[in-house]
Order: sequence, then C-alpha cells, then structure tokens
Amino acid sequence: MTSCKILVINSGSSSIKYRLFRATRNGGGGARFALVTKGLIEKIGHKDSNVHDHREGIQLLLNTLTQGQGAKIRDLNEICAIGHRIVHGGVAFNRPTLITAEVMTKIRECFELAPLHNPANYAGVEACQAILPNVKQVAVFDTAFHQSLPEHAYIYGLPYEYYEKYNLRKYGFHGTSHQYVAHEAARILEKPLRKLKLITCHLGNGCSITAVKHGQSIDTSMGFTPLEGLVMGTRCGDIDPASVIFLAEKEKTSLEEIDRVLNYKSGLKGISGLSNDMREIWEAAKEGHHRAKLAFDIFTYRIKKYIGSYIAAMGGVDAIVFTAGIGENEAHVRNRITKGLFEFLDEKKVRVLVVPTNEELMIAKQTFHVVSS
Repeated sequence: MTSCKILVINSGSSSIKYRLFRATRNGGGGARFALVTKGLIEKIGHKDSNVHDHREGIQLLLNTLTQGQGAKIRDLNEICAIGHRIVHGGVAFNRPTLITAEVMTKIRECFELAPLHNPANYAGVEACQAILPNVKQVAVFDTAFHQSLPEHAYIYGLPYEYYEKYNLRKYGFHGTSHQYVAHEAARILEKPLRKLKLITCHLGNGCSITAVKHGQSIDTSMGFTPLEGLVMGTRCGDIDPASVIFLAEKEKTSLEEIDRVLNYKSGLKGISGLSNDMREIWEAAKEGHHRAKLAFDIFTYRIKKYIGSYIAAMGGVDAIVFTAGIGENEAHVRNRITKGLFEFLDEKKVRVLVVPTNEELMIAKQTFHVVSS
C-alpha cells in the first residue's frame, strides 16, 4: 500500500464527526498524512431532522464526500480503511485493533462501562460495515494507551473481589490525545520518546493528566469513569466517596440524580455559579467575583498537585505538555500552574510545551498502521 485515503469517524449519540486523510507511504517505512476534508453530521434522530439513525448519517457523510462540486473522492473505492474512535475498550484492548465479529462482541460488553459513548460508537461501526462491507474497519480506544498502568496504579482500595468480578479499576481516558502529544513533544525535544519522562495535561471541558515514562502511561488522573481526577468544566473530580451517600440522604434524592449533579452541575460551573467556560470565569475573576476566582484557584491548584505527584512517581520530569482548549489557549492558566513549580527542580532542564492535540490524525496513523501491517 503506497497511498490511500483513511476516513476517521467519531460517532456520538446524535452526531458524527469525520475527517478524511490522504496517507502516502514514504521511503523510510512510515507515511505522510494530509487532511483532505472534515465535517459534522448533527441532530441524528431528532424529530426535526431528516437523518433518523446512524446508518442514514453515514450515508449522508459518504454522499457529501462523493457528490457535487465539492466532492473529495471520485468513488468509495478510494477509501482503504475507516478508523473509529471507541471510548472504552475495557481490559480487552491495549492497542488499535482490526474490527471483527469477536471485537464487536467485546465492544458491546463495554457498554455498561461507557453507556453514553460505546453504544453510539458501536452504531457508527455497524453503519459503516453495512454500507461499506469490504472496507477494513479499525477500532482505536481512548482507554488503550493507559493499559500499560502497573497494577498498583489501577487497583482501587476496595475488596479485591470487586475487581475480579466486575473489572472495577482505573481505566483512564483521553488516551489518544495523551499519546499524540507525547510523540509530538519527543519530536520537538529531538529526543527518543523511550528516553523521556513527560507529564501531559489535556485541559478542556474534560480534563486529565498523564505521567508518560519512556513512552508508556504509568498513571493518569481519570479513573473507572471520566469523573475521577481534576476539577473540570462540569465534573467534580476527586471527592470523598462518602459525600455521595451524605448528599443522597440530605437531599432525599436518588443516586441517578446525584450522578447527574457530579457530572453536569459541578466543577467550574458548580463552584463559580456562572459558567463552565474558563474564559468567562477568568474575566469574572479579574473583576473581583469571589466564586469565579475560587473556581480558578481550585482548578489550577488541583492540576499543580497532580503534576507534583507524577514528578515524584516518575523520579523527575523532562517536560510538562499542555494541550486541548484551555491548555493550548489560556496562558494565565499555564502560568499559574507552573509558578513556583520549578523551585524543586532544575528549571533549565524542564521544558514547558504547548502542543495542539490532534486525536483524529492519531487515529488515522494508527488505522493506517493496522491495515498496512
């Protein structure tokens, strides 16, 4: 295979994001990737939409690519593979995987671990298989990069039988992003990834931090679900588990409602009382809004604390890498996090990098590797 087009699909419950890449193998055994086009199919299944399900959404996507003056490919045979973002791979998958009937079964088994994401991801795969049955499909899992965590980092302090019975453990998320920016950091530093100790900070509406030692994830802030770890846009992050029982009793409400509070009403939004948008919080904090300032302080403090713990876990750090919406664009956030951090380190040897993430490109690269090998 010297050149082909890779279609990357991120299938959500009511939307399908896509990017089309041209992959051209170079003489060194690798490949160069160029973005051909990108797009979004929205309101799938909405009563006022003409797109009733994911199969119709995929068909509309393919029609957009092949028809009219804006067509990007002559016919569908130009697509050599489709890479799918799958949020949860459980313990079964530690790398991108060619999708087979057995793999589809294992993705279904992870529905209970990611009920908001995996069913929609699965529907996207099914639709592509139905319309393009001869095109290879590859699953790229958000959790796969973190399957290298050592046992002492992913086992919770619960009775061990719950891990044995239910696979209740830390999984971690944003793995494709962390992996991508770690590789980019190594390229920028002009050093082999296998010789670096990196801390990658994916800071968007959802936030996670990963300790990447010699190319492998050895710890990460998100856990069994994306709720664990940092204070985020609307997620609470780390809290005392007993507080959930306390709230349920005091508020006389269900665990389902408490779960909604923890995931959608907490974090920056819940603390500030204003917004989950860091830009709005920063502006309000500068004008003296106490709760906005408090949200900003808690957000940056929690990140700094995680960074410090990961420096200790790895025995040092070569670079701290910021990515995603807040990480890439909010310099005042980065400055607050790194202020005073290097008093305990050799500042001349630690780099602070801003690396725009590109999960779709990473999925395209991994898909190309799977179908080429």
